[in-house]
Amino acid sequence: MKLRDRELRLSILIDEGDHWHHKPLYAEIVHRAREAGLAGATVIRGIEGYGASSRIHTTHLFRVGDDLPLLIVIIDTEDRIRGFLPRLDDLGIEGLVALDDVEIVRYTVEKHR
Repeated sequence: MKLRDRELRLSILIDEGDHWHHKPLYAEIVHRAREAGLAGATVIRGIEGYGASSRIHTTHLFRVGDDLPLLIVIIDTEDRIRGFLPRLDDLGIEGLVALDDVEIVRYTVEKHR
């Protein structure tokens, strides 16, 4: 069975090397999302990208860098996402935070009696 719904997606774009209190920033964001009871959070590591600085961040054969782009994606109800945003304010995020409406499809398995 498929269930359709409308929700809000929070996308946070940061660099892998961004830290907060000697801890990776992405880990702190995921921890706060979990504490807030949001449905889930996923961190995706990019292999190449650039942002406002126009400096390209990429994996390189001869360099082990921690400056690759990261995308943190959280999807939940609009009220829960907007209620979570103030919990990001003190993190000093130097990246892009985007919100967009999404249509979600949940696949569920019907249990046979």
